[in-house]
Amino acid sequence: MEEGMKNRLILILSVLTAIFFIAAVGSCGSARRQKIAKDKEMATRLDLEENAGKLESQVASLKQELQQEKTAHETTRKALSQEQLINQDLKDELEKVSELKGALEEDLKEALIKGKSSKSKR
Repeated sequence: MEEGMKNRLILILSVLTAIFFIAAVGSCGSARRQKIAKDKEMATRLDLEENAGKLESQVASLKQELQQEKTAHETTRKALSQEQLINQDLKDELEKVSELKGALEEDLKEALIKGKSSKSKR
């Protein structure tokens, strides 16, 4: 009996050992899969952080360019405003000159008429 009991005990222990061995191998496989997933996540995070840094520098560069464009636009707008004022002044001057020309032409006509009438009286 003792021999049967030993055999039974060995069989039970062998089965338990096999079960624990399979559980240990499964656990190692699961741990490996989790480590691979963790490594992929870390790589993705690092890539995202790197891209975020690049994007931040691009945003800063674009903000600086926008500020320069705003400054240039403001300068151009001021210059255009000055040009418009100058154009308006020139139009006013041209109108005055045109009026003076018309007045001079009238004076010339009157002078010619007076000149002709004084010649005819002589």
